[in-house]
Amino acid sequence: MAWAGILQTRGRRFHKERENSCLENPGDRGALWAAVYGVTQSWTQLKQLSSSSSSMLVLGDRDYCSLCDKQPVGRLLFRQFCETRPGLESYIQFLDSVAEYEVTPDEKLGEKGKEIMTKYLTPKSPVFITQVGRDLVSQTEEKLLQKPCKELFSACVQSVHDYLRGEPFHEYLDSMYFDRFLQWKWLERQPVTKNTFRQYRVLGKGGFGEVCACQVRATGKMYACKRLEKKRIKKRKGESMALNEKQILEKVNSRFVVNLAYAYETKDALCLVLTIMNGGDLKFHIYNMGNPGFEEERALFYAAEILCGLEDLHRENIVYRDLKPENILLDDYGHIRISDLGLAVKIPEGDLIRGRVGTVGYMAPEVLNNQRYGLSPDYWGLGCLIYEMIEGQSPFRGRKEKVKREEVDRRVLETEEVYSHKFSEEAKSICKMLLTKDAKQRLGCQEEGAAEVKRHPFFRNMNFKRLEAGMLDPPFVPDPRAVYCKDVLDIEQFSTVKGVNLDHTDDDFYSKFSTGSVPIPWQSEMIETECFKELNVFGPHGTLSPDLNRSHPPEPPKKGLLQRLFKRQHQNNSKSSPNSKTSFNHHINSNHGNFNIDE
Repeated sequence: MAWAGILQTRGRRFHKERENSCLENPGDRGALWAAVYGVTQSWTQLKQLSSSSSSMLVLGDRDYCSLCDKQPVGRLLFRQFCETRPGLESYIQFLDSVAEYEVTPDEKLGEKGKEIMTKYLTPKSPVFITQVGRDLVSQTEEKLLQKPCKELFSACVQSVHDYLRGEPFHEYLDSMYFDRFLQWKWLERQPVTKNTFRQYRVLGKGGFGEVCACQVRATGKMYACKRLEKKRIKKRKGESMALNEKQILEKVNSRFVVNLAYAYETKDALCLVLTIMNGGDLKFHIYNMGNPGFEEERALFYAAEILCGLEDLHRENIVYRDLKPENILLDDYGHIRISDLGLAVKIPEGDLIRGRVGTVGYMAPEVLNNQRYGLSPDYWGLGCLIYEMIEGQSPFRGRKEKVKREEVDRRVLETEEVYSHKFSEEAKSICKMLLTKDAKQRLGCQEEGAAEVKRHPFFRNMNFKRLEAGMLDPPFVPDPRAVYCKDVLDIEQFSTVKGVNLDHTDDDFYSKFSTGSVPIPWQSEMIETECFKELNVFGPHGTLSPDLNRSHPPEPPKKGLLQRLFKRQHQNNSKSSPNSKTSFNHHINSNHGNFNIDE
């Protein structure tokens, strides 16, 4: 069976066994949760620990947007809180209805818009949203009658959030739902080591080490583990590049960019645990699946998803700089993600950067000329990709053509690309506009950025709201029995690094890298794998559960048990992370264990 199929089968079997176990024996919730930390301790005891620690948390600015919208567990708990408060439930229902409206097909927008207006923005309605002003309601109604658009209710949504971030948010902070959120945040911050995962076979290799499949023991979720060998990093002086990639991956949470879920270290390597993509890369699909290139419909779909990924990166002022087919990966369902952010860089606000980096044949003219630039190289790269997906070869070098780098660079700077009969007028137009040699005139390089590209006739029939919500079916779905890459035996093995010694001077770099779970992906994993549903239990009829009842503190565990448990955790961590200073006292009894819940 193909490796992708093996992983999928194991994952399904794991979830089924866990589901059956929890149904037959609800007490197994404790065993499940204990597996998260590799200790045999009940869920109740762990919640007692987190409850006792929550009083010591540094709460930061208590930002509504972060705590109640961006963080998945926080969003669910805030919703649960609102559903218990008279009047607030309708506000949540309104936000849900608008979210549905935004992904409604264009031809049904008017009908859906009228339904929302009648139900939530009409004074006689029993669920009337009183916090949206009359003038705003009138303006929205007028726009609906003229021509409904996806952004019709944006101002109303903002008005609702402005209200919720006031008194309702402060009431939430004093509720048992927020106390439960603090417990989840404490659990999220537990140490991550190699023992958190099951390691499987090699999938490929990166610049500093191999990429392997791995599975979180507690949840069964599959990931790809990118190992960066410490000695190889040091020999190549790649510390800043490795840390830069990790920090950028940490900042970006996008459906169209590979996500970082965990970062940890072992004795010999630094490990990035990333979204697993079993469907191969675009280079393999363009050149190894029949005639080179794609039908325009398929190229358009991938181009739209890549554009959304670039938009998410650019929103953080990050320029990618290495757009090429082998860096675009397919998942099991046929959706793509941008991968390998080693050359990406965050541009300082209001500034430009300079750097002659990228891949031959894909670097923009301003990069080749060593000029200062902002986000413009990524739109050039998008033009190269669309061209290559349709034509079956890159715009400035033929397939397997042997030509010197200097000649390819000359073509990029001086020659015009040639368009065959494979290109429709719209496809030819967007490629020409993206491959404009003057960055100031290039499509996407004006103030509107990606929004300008989305309006090009090439994307006329693309519903980007539905695409961004994952509601559009890809034109191609990988066969789970197939392997869309070179055989693992063909993957070149790394040679042993000699003459490099690791010492305490490397510790600061390792500590910046090995930060454990990344909040949004970790919380998403807890929800997707139903751990949140199984473990997020309150008392009957909305009352406090024992672990949240501070007036009746739980009995402390037996003397020495906690120390032994955390000693075991510390020993595991020490084996993997020789520089770790994790301890029971550090996590529970010391004020140095504080963390900011806004992250």
